Amino acid sequence: MKSFSEIYEKIKGSDRQRVIAVAAAEDEPVLQAVTKAKELGLCNAVLVGDEEKILSLLSELSLENTFKIIGEKNPAKAARIAANLVREGECDILMKGLVDTKSLLRAVLDKETGLATGNLISHIAAFEVPGYDRMLFVTDAAMNTYPGLKEKVGILTNAVSFVKSLGVETPKVAGICAVEVVNEAMQATVDAAMLSKMNDRGQIKGCIMDGPLALDNALSVEAAEHKGIKSPVAGHADILLMPNIESGNVLYKALTYTTESKSGGVLLGAKAPVVVTSRADSFESKVNSIAMAVLNA
Repeated sequence: MKSFSEIYEKIKGSDRQRVIAVAAAEDEPVLQAVTKAKELGLCNAVLVGDEEKILSLLSELSLENTFKIIGEKNPAKAARIAANLVREGECDILMKGLVDTKSLLRAVLDKETGLATGNLISHIAAFEVPGYDRMLFVTDAAMNTYPGLKEKVGILTNAVSFVKSLGVETPKVAGICAVEVVNEAMQATVDAAMLSKMNDRGQIKGCIMDGPLALDNALSVEAAEHKGIKSPVAGHADILLMPNIESGNVLYKALTYTTESKSGGVLLGAKAPVVVTSRADSFESKVNSIAMAVLNA
């Protein structure tokens, strides 16, 4: 799949409709997004939160109330209830509403009612960039701040599994750094080289990994050839494995605000996908994020 429209069509062709549990659903943009997702046939939803405020918002927004609502005025408690609905199989996806991310993640990681698996939880963003023949995936731009080698293995494993679900049989992964040579003074280059060797030896499976690669070498065949880089990944990367959250977040926002890209994002590594959108995300991005989670589920 090379576009969000293809993701939508695949979901619509599924024989089972997925259900999202929205934590603290008294949030205008989220209510609009889940309503649109239901209209498109992507999923249904259970709204957990302040029932009076939810109903008031639905009325103000002229949105039809077709959702099951579970009343809970405390956002942190609503997050735990929503996470438990997913844990018990009543819902398939968890989505953040008007609750802070810390409380949502605390609910996800709760051993009794949450969705923890022991695996690393990471964020992946998908971009449909005009002029590109494929979708680009950026990880991790929102969750892990300064991952070491072990964490990067977890981030990579989550990303590869997700991208394979889109029909990319063997994703190409670029370990993005400022330069394309190993420099012991730049730890990211050392990590990228080690990940590449681990991939060569079968310790990291299901993808082709190369690095360190600068961003231009990962995206442009011409740039790679100009620097004499010979690699099946150079110029053909599907997944951009970023060295830290700062570079990942900058790239995410640069693509969002300076291009006509369509985008979406989801948290991976829990028992079910988790949608954590920002208020700065566009309405379209929120719906795309839901679609990514539904496909992953």
